[in-house]
Parts: sequence; C-alpha cells; structure tokens
Amino acid sequence: MHNTLNPEADGLQQQKTTPLLLLSAKNRKRRLQFTQAHQNWTIEDWKNVAWSDESRFLLRHSDGRVRIWSKEHESMDPSCLVSMVQAGGGGVMVWGIFSWYTLGPLVPIEHGLNATAYLSIVADHVHPFMTTVYPSSDGYFQQDNAPCHKALIISDWFLEHEFTLFKWPPQSPDLNPIEQLFRGSQDYLAASWLFFRGTRRGIIY
Repeated sequence: MHNTLNPEADGLQQQKTTPLLLLSAKNRKRRLQFTQAHQNWTIEDWKNVAWSDESRFLLRHSDGRVRIWSKEHESMDPSCLVSMVQAGGGGVMVWGIFSWYTLGPLVPIEHGLNATAYLSIVADHVHPFMTTVYPSSDGYFQQDNAPCHKALIISDWFLEHEFTLFKWPPQSPDLNPIEQLFRGSQDYLAASWLFFRGTRRGIIY
C-alpha cells in the first residue's frame, strides 16, 4: 500500500524556503548578549534609533525563480513568460536610513562602497538626518559591521562630531527593521514590473 501526497488536502502550499544565517558560536553569543541588553527597552527607547543599511535593487525582477500557475498547453503563452536579459538585467545599490519619526534619503551607490564613499554618505546624509530628527542629540545611529563602516576615518568622523553609535552584533541583518522596508520595496517593484508588462496570472515568489 502506497501513500500518495496530496498537497492541497494536506494543507500544503508552494512557497520559497526561509533563509537561515550560518552563525559561529562566537557570533551567536554576541547576538544573545545584544538581545539581553535590550530586552527591557520600551518603544520610547527604540524611537531614538536611526536604522541604516545598503541594499541592491534589481532593475527587472526579484532574484530567484518566478513560478506561476498555468495549464500544460499554456507554457508558451505570453502571459506565462517572464522576459530576461543576459547577466540578469543589472541592478542598483542604494544606501538608506529611517527612524520611528521619518524616512530618510535613499542614496544611489554608483561605483561600489569603500570607506571614502561611505564617509561622503555619512557627512552629506547621516549628519543632517540625525541633527534634524534628534536635535537634542539623544539619537543612536545604527550601522552594521561592514569593513567600510568600521574604517578608521569613519570612526574618527563620528568621534569628532560626537555621534552616538548603536552597538550592533555581527551577522545580524535579520535584526535590522530596515531590511523589511527594503524587502517590501523590492517586492513592490517586482510586482509592478510584472503587472505593467501584462502578466495576468497569479505570481508566486
């Protein structure tokens, strides 16, 4: 006797796998220490954090395979096709910042991000954002531990301008709420691109 898998009857649905960060024991400990240090923070405390990060936005559709529902003979129907270009169509890297109170600028990164380029972002965008949103200097600026963020010229700039950095655990993009903002924006752009090219079927990412 053989058991036959019936996805719909068994309550299964098609979806992407959930990515899982591979963490070293040392970084697991640091993440735990971070959560323990902030477990009693209130919403008012978190309002004082300005979140930042870089993200890559694809110019055509999201990374990974796009799946649709269709009948067998419709595989080459125009509404079932997703056009592609060599090398994936390219993308744009951006840097962004936001806090409880407002969204900050979305800055294109044209030629990669090194310490010199990041210093320009900090001086031209972080400084006015923090001084405007937190005029009493009670805000924390969050950045991850990318090498360009930890460069000496960046550390010296923050010391000179008396900015308070939010101590961030390594390998922790999943803890940064700006990642959800970026992901929602990318999904919206992908859905808009598919809609405007005339796809009329249910898309599953």
